[in-house]
Amino acid sequence: MKDLFVTLPLKVKTYDIDFAGIVSNIVYIRWLEDLRLEILDRYFPIQEQLKRDIAPLLLSIDIRYLNALNLYSKPVGRIWLSKLEKLRFHLEAEIVDQSFEEGRVSVRARQTGVFIDLKTKRPIPFPEELKKHIS
Repeated sequence: MKDLFVTLPLKVKTYDIDFAGIVSNIVYIRWLEDLRLEILDRYFPIQEQLKRDIAPLLLSIDIRYLNALNLYSKPVGRIWLSKLEKLRFHLEAEIVDQSFEEGRVSVRARQTGVFIDLKTKRPIPFPEELKKHIS
């Protein structure tokens, strides 16, 4: 089981395409942000975090571009919590092109982040509101 697992249909827009006719690398970064926000929307909305003066902070992204997407691709994003430490959390994500019958992974990414206290700007333990959804 993948904790905090989320899938999200994505849409390639004409402005996502670069001069070579494929999805620009920066679009994948935006989609990863959309996926992280979808986790929070489902399990611990940003509005609730802000009421507690906390917020997530991304520390790093490791992204592997495997197969290009184009305007006719049908991407679906998947993201999940892969590891939890005292302060840091690790997410894994992939974007799969569903225009292939078996699906074809276009991107794999790993992300590391923390939650911070907005007043002190210091890391805090992973919120209990999210921990309760972890098996």
